[in-house]
Amino acid sequence: MIAALVAAVAVVTAGPVSGVAGASAAPQAAAVPAVDREVHFTADGTTAYGTLHIPAHRAGRRLAAALLLPGSGPTDRNGDEPPDYTPHNLALMADVLSDDGVMSLRFDKYGTGRTGLGGRTSAPDMAAYTRQAVAAYNTLCAQPEADPDALLVAGHSEGGLQALLVDHAAQPKPAGLALIAPQDMRLLDLIRLQVAAELNRAVAAGQLTAQQAWSNNRDVARAIADFRAQRPVDTSGLLPSLSSLLKGMFGPINADFVRSDDSLYPPSVARGITHHTRLLVTCGTEDTNVPCRTMPSLLSALGAARTTGPGLRVLLGLDHLLHPSGTPVNDPVIAPAAQQSLHDFVRPWLHAGQG
Repeated sequence: MIAALVAAVAVVTAGPVSGVAGASAAPQAAAVPAVDREVHFTADGTTAYGTLHIPAHRAGRRLAAALLLPGSGPTDRNGDEPPDYTPHNLALMADVLSDDGVMSLRFDKYGTGRTGLGGRTSAPDMAAYTRQAVAAYNTLCAQPEADPDALLVAGHSEGGLQALLVDHAAQPKPAGLALIAPQDMRLLDLIRLQVAAELNRAVAAGQLTAQQAWSNNRDVARAIADFRAQRPVDTSGLLPSLSSLLKGMFGPINADFVRSDDSLYPPSVARGITHHTRLLVTCGTEDTNVPCRTMPSLLSALGAARTTGPGLRVLLGLDHLLHPSGTPVNDPVIAPAAQQSLHDFVRPWLHAGQG
């Protein structure tokens, strides 16, 4: 949103049991060590690149498999926007899931990492990102280690909305969705809410007057209304930082994407997901990007879809990156409460898929 949004395991072999003459242990399946594999796939003629993480497991065992989807902006397979923004949250999420024996695929979406824009001069629209995510999901499904009955999608922030869209488009349907601090409003409504909160904080810190905050809120609302109506957008009266933000969003590079994302109302998307899907939704009480108070409409829609599972987990004291409040942005950490919510989400599949 606004925010410049593997362990090796030794092979075990069976040996004779001492004690009773002639007795021996039943053979044990060899342990397969953990590995990261570079993978690629094609969507709309563009090759995308990603990391498939396979945790250590017994030979022949099928594993629960999760597609990991990043948040908004040029966020790569690891959850980073290098060089300055490197929280590494998707790579860390892959590690948490690996602890439970869940394999995962994360990839460089359009405009990031090795994938790039594929010859485009502007950001694709939301539908193109969804087709790319579905191609990634199909790649995950095709892996020989993946359990076809335990396919999962986990998305952070905008990736949470994308996870819902993948559920609509993918076959076979995911057995579970983890929506981590998901986008729960139309994009520009959420931007307006975030801007208002930032302006309020600036007033409280003595950096702006209440009148300045009011006039900037008014002008942001007007600019959003004009963009939605496809009228010319005037940002000249705004604070320089807000003017730059809106020019970037509404300019030729990003306008098509922003319009396509803003056309989606996440609760409406949520009502169409597959019934009885296992679901996790998280919100952090210190998340200023997607505050907990904005969640009820999305949660109501998900309830109407008769989802199961842990449902909502309110993460006390955590911010949008699953950090304890006040943690530096680039600290590579997922707080224990957030890790536990992921462990609870995947619990039904911990011993599934024996080969």
